[in-house]
Amino acid sequence: MSQFLFQYYPVHPTTWVYLSSLLMVGLFFKFGRFWSVRNLDLVLLILLAPGLLLVHFGSETVKREGVTASDASAKPKPRSDTTATDLGSRPQEPAKSAEKAPAAGESIPAAKPSGLDAAATVAASADDVASQIPRTRLSGRALQYIGFVWLLSACGLFLLRLLLDPTMVRRPLLEPNLSPGGLTFIGCSLFVFLMANVVNSQITEENLASARGADQLLSGVPDQGAAALLKKHGPGNALLHFVPSLATVPLTWNEGGVADVNVRYVRIAKIMAILSHFAIVFGIVAIGYRHFDNIRMGLGAATLYLMLPYTSQMTGRVDHVLPAALLVWAVLCYRRPLTSGMFIGMAIGVIYYPLFLLPLWISFYWQRGLLRFLGGVAVTLTASVLSLVLVSTSPADFLAKVQVLFGIWLPLREGLQGIWQLGWDPIFRIPLMAGFVAISCAMAIWPAQKNLGTLLSCSAAIMVATQFWHGFGGGLYMAWFLPLVLLTIFRPNLEDRIALSVLAESWFQKRRHRTGLNGAEKAA
Repeated sequence: MSQFLFQYYPVHPTTWVYLSSLLMVGLFFKFGRFWSVRNLDLVLLILLAPGLLLVHFGSETVKREGVTASDASAKPKPRSDTTATDLGSRPQEPAKSAEKAPAAGESIPAAKPSGLDAAATVAASADDVASQIPRTRLSGRALQYIGFVWLLSACGLFLLRLLLDPTMVRRPLLEPNLSPGGLTFIGCSLFVFLMANVVNSQITEENLASARGADQLLSGVPDQGAAALLKKHGPGNALLHFVPSLATVPLTWNEGGVADVNVRYVRIAKIMAILSHFAIVFGIVAIGYRHFDNIRMGLGAATLYLMLPYTSQMTGRVDHVLPAALLVWAVLCYRRPLTSGMFIGMAIGVIYYPLFLLPLWISFYWQRGLLRFLGGVAVTLTASVLSLVLVSTSPADFLAKVQVLFGIWLPLREGLQGIWQLGWDPIFRIPLMAGFVAISCAMAIWPAQKNLGTLLSCSAAIMVATQFWHGFGGGLYMAWFLPLVLLTIFRPNLEDRIALSVLAESWFQKRRHRTGLNGAEKAA
């Protein structure tokens, strides 16, 4: 990016939190109605940032502590055959101050770096990175622990807010404090800068490890390292798990990249991330225009999504943003049950967790559109399963990947990440999972009358609830629910948008109705 803008470097994550929070308050806070739900929603969105920063800097501190420990172990040890007596009895060598000075006009040869000098150079570069991390008395694990607890607490508040949303019948029009033109300009500017960070993102060793795993997966060569990397992400599609994660907010930004044949997978990841973010932004604006009948609300929700510190920090995480794009487009196409079901099926085939949205969406389409919706889900899930045939080395390997795709195993208690790795006993995941399944199944009967508003808020609530039992970084996958949360925040009253009134009859229903009319005419 610095080749287009003079001396431009990405904004530090903490600085982005401060600036974006102030901008969010200026654009969306209702100063004339201080005690409003809109202002409470803004406070909840801002409360996500401290936990995200604590996790981010905690992970960087853990890396710094690991580098420091490795440097300490790499220090040269004194020779075992050298004793204090030897040092005392050995005659001292004469000082080398009388070395021959270079003649006039003769250049001084550069000293060749020794092994210790090279190690010192590496340590100095590590110190440069470490100098960008705030010094605290807490260890990296302690910072991460506090961050995850903070995130899960904020998610708990969001879950309560979303479950109460169907009871909020009065939805006063609280538009953003800026005109549609201003929102469009800010949104486009933010999108350009965020995607520029994706294009110029750092290529880390983790990226290349994922790319090498993709090489092994596509070549059909079984590898234990690839299998271990696959288990690291939990249930979901094996192909997506090997898409590299891009570092868009590193603490130090170096020009250039790593020359490696597997970098092509990093380029694919960049393209997928950019297209997914574009799909989210376009989908939110389209929902505001088509379903809210207010494009200004859609522009406000999309601009707020681009402002969030989470969007800046996780811009390059395809496993975060791709499922979010699919869920947004499922809502956008809700008047076409077949298309909406295909998007839900694709989301399930990518990350598995939207599987628990099915009771809610089946209940919404129960009176009209159910078979079309289920047909769309079945088609895309079948395609996801068949795609695993291309990367399987044997029938047993194919069945293992299908098992991973649908999470068919007992709750894991080892190899977990996030809060479960930092001190919480994994046994507590079982009651959390039981409560989550109960909430998911209860959505089939509550609320009794499903409309587009309840579809938005309850879908967001289910995706928020997945964070509490997610064994691989629960609380960080905020893209799965944030677009739906923003649409819930900005939505008007949508009680009239029920399936029976907004969906057209299917071809079979029209044909049956036409046949019945013809029969009645003949009988008359």
